[in-house]
Amino acid sequence: MKSPFLTMIAEQMYLKRYAKSTIKAYLYWIASFIRFNSMRHPTTMGDNEVELFLNHLVNQQNVAPNTQAQALNALSFLFKEVIKKPLSLSLGFIKSKRATKLPIVLTQQEINNFFKVCSAKHYLPCGLLYGSGMRLMEVLRLRVHDIDFDYNCIRIWDGKGGKNRVVTLAVELIPQLRSQIQLVDSYLQLDLKNPLYSGAYMPHLLRKKYPNHNRQLGWQYLFSSHKLSIDPESKQLRRHHIDEKQLQRAVKQAADDAKIRKHVTPHTLRHSFATHLLQSGADIRTVQAQLGHSDVRTTQIYTHVLQQGANGVVSPFSRL
Repeated sequence: MKSPFLTMIAEQMYLKRYAKSTIKAYLYWIASFIRFNSMRHPTTMGDNEVELFLNHLVNQQNVAPNTQAQALNALSFLFKEVIKKPLSLSLGFIKSKRATKLPIVLTQQEINNFFKVCSAKHYLPCGLLYGSGMRLMEVLRLRVHDIDFDYNCIRIWDGKGGKNRVVTLAVELIPQLRSQIQLVDSYLQLDLKNPLYSGAYMPHLLRKKYPNHNRQLGWQYLFSSHKLSIDPESKQLRRHHIDEKQLQRAVKQAADDAKIRKHVTPHTLRHSFATHLLQSGADIRTVQAQLGHSDVRTTQIYTHVLQQGANGVVSPFSRL
């Protein structure tokens, strides 16, 4: 049975509208932290125990920098929001130095082969992953009104790091987008006849300011689930977006059907978008803005993929 303490943390995170994947990850690290400290309650611990745990992740488990950072974020949330005893800003722990992996990128031909066999049901979300360079959850959380047909762009609200941005929209996807919106509208018309339907989820402040907007087409999820479900936060009946695992499986299946031997995930399509943009002559700052990276150094990793050989060096074997 799940710990009442962890259940309470999950409920608190739902109220703050954290993503389901973030809640799952934070609970995992908080539970790991408690087990590492022989099941002591976090109220009896602090900076020293956190430092020892983060050192353990590096020295014994050899985790990547991003994994260690996620664990730290989870514990920072625990002590600040739950225990009400924030961690020190000058924690002294060993930072992971494990080398960052280069992104896996598909060639243009592989992309063509991928979309030739991609299922009709998942062609559009996959098209947005590659055509607009969006993250998986950014695609799934799109609302109907986020699509701007006048300017051929998509508005992404509250992306990674809480940032908003505007990304390009491939005009080739517009007919499918209009058809998808018609499908969502048909779902909405059925839902409005259901007396238990509570409308689409809206952020808290907007929910108070526009109490009736949750029943309007613009606020419905673009990739709505085919069935209604209970909102874990409000316990009300709503229509959520499709599950991310469904799209992850669809991407893997399409890659297998296209006989692509690389490890392909939804993020691979985003990597390919960035690399192909740079390959076509786009400025790195433009690509940075499209991807929503805070630091251009994050975007520069894609330049390594474009270099022939190591740093553009031609092997002497090629001159034989």
